[in-house]
This record gives sequence, structure tokens and C-alpha cells, in this order.
Amino acid sequence: MATDSVELKWSQQYAVTTTSRTDALPGDKILLPPSALEQLLAAAPVVEVDSNRPHITAFDPFNPYTFAAERQARAQFQDKFQQLPHPLTFRLVNPDNGRVVYAGIREFSAEEGELVLSPFLQEALGLELPSQSASRAGSPSEEDDAEEAVNATRAPQITVHAKQLPKGTFVKLRPLEAGYDPEDWKALLEQHLRANITTLTNGEVLVVYGGRGSSGKQEEFRFLVDSFRPEGDAICVVDTDLEVDIEALNEEQARETLRQIHEKAKRLPGTDEGSSVGGKLDIFRGQNGQVLDGEYVDYELPAWDRSQGLEITLSGEDDEDELNLFVSPYSTRQRARPREEEHIFAELSSQYPKRLRLQSTNVELEGAEAVWISVHAYPSEAPSTTPKKFHIRASVYDPASANSTETGAEAQHNPGEVQCENCHQWVPSSSLFLHENFCLRNNILCPQGCGRVFQKRSPAYGNHWHCPHDTFTGDTTLSRTKHDALFHTEQTCHTCNLTFPSIPSLSQHKTTTFPQEGDPHEPPSAELLLSGLTPHELADGGRTTECHLCGKLIRLRDMETHSKHHDLERSTRPPPRLCRNIKCGRTQDGVSTTGDTRAGTRKGQGPGNDIGLCSTCFGPLYVPSHDPEGRALKRRIERRYLSQLLSGCGKSWCRNEYCRSGRKNLGVGEAAVPTKEALPMIRPFLEGLKEGETPLHFCVDEGSQKRRGVAEILAAEKGVEGKGGYALEWCVGALEAERGDLGRAREWLRGFAVQRGE
Repeated sequence: MATDSVELKWSQQYAVTTTSRTDALPGDKILLPPSALEQLLAAAPVVEVDSNRPHITAFDPFNPYTFAAERQARAQFQDKFQQLPHPLTFRLVNPDNGRVVYAGIREFSAEEGELVLSPFLQEALGLELPSQSASRAGSPSEEDDAEEAVNATRAPQITVHAKQLPKGTFVKLRPLEAGYDPEDWKALLEQHLRANITTLTNGEVLVVYGGRGSSGKQEEFRFLVDSFRPEGDAICVVDTDLEVDIEALNEEQARETLRQIHEKAKRLPGTDEGSSVGGKLDIFRGQNGQVLDGEYVDYELPAWDRSQGLEITLSGEDDEDELNLFVSPYSTRQRARPREEEHIFAELSSQYPKRLRLQSTNVELEGAEAVWISVHAYPSEAPSTTPKKFHIRASVYDPASANSTETGAEAQHNPGEVQCENCHQWVPSSSLFLHENFCLRNNILCPQGCGRVFQKRSPAYGNHWHCPHDTFTGDTTLSRTKHDALFHTEQTCHTCNLTFPSIPSLSQHKTTTFPQEGDPHEPPSAELLLSGLTPHELADGGRTTECHLCGKLIRLRDMETHSKHHDLERSTRPPPRLCRNIKCGRTQDGVSTTGDTRAGTRKGQGPGNDIGLCSTCFGPLYVPSHDPEGRALKRRIERRYLSQLLSGCGKSWCRNEYCRSGRKNLGVGEAAVPTKEALPMIRPFLEGLKEGETPLHFCVDEGSQKRRGVAEILAAEKGVEGKGGYALEWCVGALEAERGDLGRAREWLRGFAVQRGE
């Protein structure tokens, strides 16, 4: 395509406004009104095109309709037409402070006369939006100058120029803070530039957001755009090979970065100075661990007796350590790891041991695939790099036995003992007078009624506190600070900007169907009324998550329906067809990890025979000669049996009773079977060959033989929720799909297989 490079000239001034889509705008993207697109098209330069290139995209010279349309287009445009540059880039100028930044376009969907900027561009232009400035300006009656207050609430004006930028080939970024580890932001930077950035302006601050770190807070990396090639005010980073160089601001920052990276490596999860790595938690078997201030250690309880309750116990090595216990069942309703601002159950008190008891009838456990448990170390008042030790344990919870044990523990005391009224200990009646004299001088019962007994001069008594708003107590200043921060500090949801009085209420908001979109006092939107969803489901449900079965990205509000489709497919999915060779751990058609029980056949890799063998077992029997009645095939199978019985396969793992080597390994006998005895042994299998009524016994590789044995054990187990378990063909298919991994094969069965009796 030959064109003359003609610059697009267009400019306009707009008022900057904020909408519900402002925070959703990524990177350097803007929204312009539809009239701006019309003006840009009118101002677009006229370019010449290759006369041999068709004007109609669907042009077919043998189709009379498209041929006539192509001829009409050529006559109308005469090899010239208006074309907008790609991508469209703009120069934004703030007349109030002279700041300039370049941007790309997201949509032409703003209101007429208005411009919507991403938060990144608002910061780069130094804008203070009306809602922000009005809160600080106060009412005109409180100001000396009423006109100044009116100007403070006026929407700022931005001049927008169409500006084509050269494609960038190199950019140098300088971190604004020390300690940026390339392993943390390298992939994030590449993804952020590709997905959110159209232009880079010289001197601007590029902000790259990462995931939530071990402390549960979102990571943020800031870089100064220092220089680039080709030189100029800005470059375009779309459809170009961009080389990125990261260089420290100065030598001091470089040394500090290396030091912090080294210190961070010493405190990585799993090291002596770092947090524990967590992992799977077995019922009845506790684990010791440690966690750094502000970090989380995540555990998973994959299986437990669902007919009984569940008790999760956390104990700390030091009673002054503030460790929090968060629990969330992993189900279709909750897919996130439990965190301070998003969890289902929590134990946030300052008393050890901490216990969370879940009844078997708890609705949150319904349909849960596992229980996710997180231990969080609340940051100390003075920063500490020493990990806090803890012990965590999950066990069965029986309310009846638990109540009887607690009652019995309280009632246990020896005959002749009396209870001290000060410390409530049981002491012999003969020594009560001496005990009370000592106890009253040294011990004191909490006067606020919590029942705790302290030494009068102990720090614990001096720091002991009771919250006036609830029943929480503690013995340290850190516990009081934590309690106030969690329960009596206003919190804001970053998704919908609604405020909540405490962390538990914010967490409930994030994990249930409370409104999360717009003002709850305003009338519902048309989309809300038509969809039939709650505001929470419409706003948060628009986010996507990966389906754990098929790997597709599904909107959260559609996940339940998507899961029902999988259930329907599971109930109607044809079972795998087992290889007729009973020593083989493969299926005839091949099974995929996504549940397709005919995957190999669909790809043209089917068995290629009608006697029920997989392609691997049938391979040595295949010949290209025509054999419509199968007589030659029977002779080849007969020779295969005789070869096994007379000579054996010579494999140490063979367990085939119709093989000399296998019989030796099984302890049946070492001598070869005579031909006159071998023929009667194999004749029944040959007679029933075509009808498929008789099995075959061919030696296979070690992996396939082991998978068959594991599948037979798996088929003998009970299924989920005490159902009939899975038939052998499903178990063989699961192990084939997951390459013999037993754990993943069980997950495959739960997701794709049909249990007996379903």
C-alpha cells in the first residue's frame, strides 16, 4: 500500500468529568464524544492506495454482486480515500499549569463536550476534579472570596490535539524507589505496556500495579520515563519492537536495591528467616510454622469427613504475638485465598489458642472442594524481621463431646478442696487461709468482670484493656491497636467506594451479595432491571475467573450456569472404551485432560481396528494385507501368545500370567509352557475374538501396567459423598489423561466422570 504521509490536524477543548468508568480506564486511555470521531474522519488526510488492491474486503471476481460493488467503489474513490492513522494518539494540554502528556483512545462514548481521563492521566496532568476540590474548598459562605469557591468546583478544561507519534525502539526507565527486584516486575511491566499503554511521554511517571504480595496489599512499582529513541516529546509503543533498559537513579539507590534484594532473598518463604511455605494440611496432624509481620501463610485442607464438624486450632509460641486466623471454603462462590479484607470465617481475638468451629450443616461448606486456611501476622508497632512461631491443627468437631469435655474440666477437683474467691483456684481447705493471704497480696481479679487473674505488678495487668463497644479484651498495646484498626476504623471498598464500619463488615460485603455498584439510594439502572441481578452480582460478577475444569475465562456471575453445563456434559458423557488387553492401562480412543473420552479418535489417532485394542497394543499385529474375515489376524494373535508362553518378554516388571517372564515374576513357574498345553489355553480367546466376549493378554510397558493396577485399586474405592465410586473404565481414563498422577486423576474423576448409580 503506497501512501503519502500526511499529518492529521485536529484540536478541541473539553471539560474533564468523572463517571463510573473512570477508574476502569487503564493506562493512558481517554474517552472522547462521538462528535470527535466525526470531526477526525472529516479532517483525515486523503491517501492513495494500490490500484491492484480491491476496495471491497469481500471482493470475488466471479461473484457478479461483489464485482459490481468493487467497480462502483473504484469509480467513486478513484484510488483515493480518507484514512485515520493507527493507532490514534493525542497530545493533552492542561492550560492551568502547562502540563503536557500524550494518550491513546479507548472509545468515542463520552458525553458531548466532555472528556474522560484515566486516573493515570489525571495524575500526570495535575488535575483536581470537582468532587475532590469541593471537599476542601468549603461552601462560599465560609470563604472570603465566593468567586474562588465557584472556580474550585468548575470542571477543568483540557485541550486535545491529534498528534501522530513515531514508533519507539528504545526506552530507559528509572525506578523511583530502591529495592525493585526485576523478578517481581519484569513480566508485569511487559504485560502492562502491551495491554494498557499506547504512548510514553518524556518525564512522566509510569505506574505498574502488581498482584497482592505476601502482606495482602497490592504491589505498586513507579518508574520515571527518562529517555527514549527516537528522541522527542513522546513515542508510540504499539506494534513495535521496544527495547527497555532499567537503570537506577544514582549509585546510592543501586547499592540500596542490591542490599534489599539480598535481604529479601534471606526472608523468602521456606527459609529460616522467612515465612513458612504452607501447603496441604492433614486432618488430625498439626503443623508447626512461622510467619513474618504483615505476611500470610496459606494452607489447604483438601479432604475431611463431611458428615462431622470441623475445628481449626491456632496456637502461638509467644502469647504477645498477634496472629489472625482466616478461613474460606473453596467453592464456586469463593475462589480467593482468605485475606484480611476478604474471608468467610475469622478468629481475630488476642487470646490463645484460637479456635474456629464449623458445623457439618454450615451452608458455606456446601459444595466446597476444599477449605483454605491462612495465618496472618498483624504488623508489630516496631518493625520486626523475626518470624513469629505458631502451631496449626485441623480436627473433627463433635459439639456433644466438646461440651461434655469442657464441663468436666471445670468440675474436676479433689474432695476436701475449696475455691479461692480471688483467683478461683481449687485449694485444700486446710491451707485456704495461707493461700488467701498470699493471693490477696500478689494477685488481682480483673475488676471489669472478664475473670482473668493477674499479678498486681505485672506488665500484662498494666496493659490489660476492655473494649467499651464489645466483649474483646487484651493484655498488650498492640492488641488494642489491632482491635481498634479492625473493628472500629472505617473501611472503604475499592471496587464500589462504599464505606463500612469495620474489617469484618467489609469482608462480608466482598464475599456476599450486598450492593457494590453506585449509590444504593438511587433508582436501579436499566441494565440492572433487565438482567435480574443484584448490584453486587452485576458489578463484581462482570469480573472473570478461570474455570478449573476447562480453563476458559468465565464471568463470575456466569460461573454457576457454566458449572451446570459441565454437570450436564458429565452426566451425558460416554464412558471411555477400555483396551481389550486386560494388562493395558490405556483406552481405545484416548482421553484428554479436559474430559474428552474420544480425544484421540477425533484427532485421527483412533485404534484402527475392530477387535477392541488400543493403537499401541494393536501396532505389532498390524499388516497392510487384505484380511476381510480376520483369519490372518487370528494367526498373528496366536503366534503372539505362543511367543509369550514359550519364550517370554524378558521384562522384570511383567505380571502377565500368559507370559513365561510374567509367570516367573508371579511365582507360578519358570519353565516354558509346552505347545500342546499352550494351544488349548489360548483357543477360547481366539474363538471369541470377533464377538469381543473374551479378553486378551499381551505384555505391555511398565507404565501402562502400573496404571492398570492403580486404576483397579481406585475403582474399588468409595466415591464422593459415599456414592458407588467410579467404574474401572473411568479410572483408567483418568490416569491416562493425567499421565499416572493419582492426585490429579482423582480431580479429573470429580470433574468429568460419572459415579455408579448416578
